[in-house]
Amino acid sequence: MKKIFYTLVFSILSLSVLAQSPQMFNYQAVLRNDAGEPRASQDVTVKIDILQGSAGGAEVFTETHDTQTNEFGLVNLQIGSNQSLEVVDWSADEYFLQVSVNGNIMGTTQLLSVPYALHAKTAETVTGEGSGSRYVGELYGGGVVFWVDHTGQHGLIVSMVDLSTNHAWSNVTNTLIGTTNDWDGANNTTAIIEQSGHTSSAAQLCANYTNADYGTGTYSDWYLPSVAEVNHIWNNFYEVQKALTIDGNPDTTPLARAWYWSSSEADGGTAMGFSFLYGFTSFSGKGDPSAVRAVRAF
Repeated sequence: MKKIFYTLVFSILSLSVLAQSPQMFNYQAVLRNDAGEPRASQDVTVKIDILQGSAGGAEVFTETHDTQTNEFGLVNLQIGSNQSLEVVDWSADEYFLQVSVNGNIMGTTQLLSVPYALHAKTAETVTGEGSGSRYVGELYGGGVVFWVDHTGQHGLIVSMVDLSTNHAWSNVTNTLIGTTNDWDGANNTTAIIEQSGHTSSAAQLCANYTNADYGTGTYSDWYLPSVAEVNHIWNNFYEVQKALTIDGNPDTTPLARAWYWSSSEADGGTAMGFSFLYGFTSFSGKGDPSAVRAVRAF
């Protein structure tokens, strides 16, 4: 049996404040075989586990979906539609999503901002109602906040400008690094730069970047975001784009309706990019040009 590869795209459902409204969020995955071809129109069983504390943590939620891929190999699920997500205390810890397809574990990815809106107390913190909390869309730390954790004190910031609109992922275009992942852009950036034969990359642009002072300080700890981190920028596109547009600074630039590189590798010849026109992840050749925007943590 051929191994299934997948890309992840998260998007949150519209949530009602009514207590009886269902709590759930969307999950999309493109399933591919080991040749990189979409597994089109195939019956699959997808098992979703939410793990507490770490990628190897205790299981606090599980549900199974029997579904079928579409003609592009895409599956669309609503996590929480088969089992209640109310068993998860989103304010208590970090949580990770483990995905299995047809009994095979495909990977584990940290859940960031999407599910935390399901917890009312945490949602109040994220929107800035908690004392001293950072909030999504805030001009802070050299850029715009696009994700805040359950404490309200730590999160991720996207730069105020594109570092490039047309840059290759790396000059090393046909060699697998093998140590990048879907969620840790900082470590991915280091792995890309330290690859044998590396001389130029989107990751290097980000690592070398020191932002101009747009009124919130200068920083030099930027990196190329992982595919999950780029996707969280998209999930909060309204707040981020609004902040970049109305900040009153002619030197800053909104996000382009274009493909942006992530630091997540797909295979030896391709890496994951994200479309800010269509809102999904796809694979591109490492030598292909795409836009680059940096992120940093606080």
